[in-house]
Amino acid sequence: MKAYVTNKYGSPDVLELLDIEKPICNDNQVLVKVHATSINYGNIVLLRGKPFVARFAFGITKPKFRIPGGDIAGTIEAVGKNVKHFIVGDEVFGDLSSSGWSGYAEYVAVPENSIAMKPKNISFEEAAALPMAASTALQALRNKGNIQEGQDVLIYGASGGVGTFAVQIAKALGANVTAVCSTRNVDIIKSLDIDHVIDYKKETIFDKNNTYDLILGVNGYQPISEYLKALKSSGKFILVGGSPKQMPQAMFVPLETKR
Repeated sequence: MKAYVTNKYGSPDVLELLDIEKPICNDNQVLVKVHATSINYGNIVLLRGKPFVARFAFGITKPKFRIPGGDIAGTIEAVGKNVKHFIVGDEVFGDLSSSGWSGYAEYVAVPENSIAMKPKNISFEEAAALPMAASTALQALRNKGNIQEGQDVLIYGASGGVGTFAVQIAKALGANVTAVCSTRNVDIIKSLDIDHVIDYKKETIFDKNNTYDLILGVNGYQPISEYLKALKSSGKFILVGGSPKQMPQAMFVPLETKR
């Protein structure tokens, strides 16, 4: 089969399209014929090895995952004898970032808990765009943010992969959603029927003196101290990703010292 393979960190130029051996699924895996895959920020980190801290997971001097690709959609071609929930021919999609990546190939062998049945009303291409970004948004809002109906929720970085899912999920869960994005993406966000849209090129989140029960910071550049000023006293701030400067703040600085 053909696959995009890399043996060193760098730009997309380090990827090589090679003929390699087709994988064989073990007893607990399924073999998926890949019809579509997508690119997320995690794929870029895996390819470039930056920021450097990511190399502790991906390999210090060279990638330990030679075939990138996290999100896939495709058709099951073979199943291991212990697989319980899938059969040959099932149309599936999933996120492989916790099970060896390798989505940029014609076939991939994955554990059955890394995939789910593809909804029949969406294409393979649409399905491949969902897993990593959409699950990140859902986990941030529901699992970590404990979002509640009627809450005032701010999504900063609303026009990216995670952000576009986050504003729709928050709205579907009954929140009053304010989305922050750049001028060029305002129309896209408005088309999602979001309650309020802030163009950060023209105004700030403080111009109307609003505060929020939950803030999801998806961008990697806004200082965390700025977010916290816009939180209600009992509010929650969730950081997704973030720049190298933000990560130590989120990990080590008590929130109450930054309000």
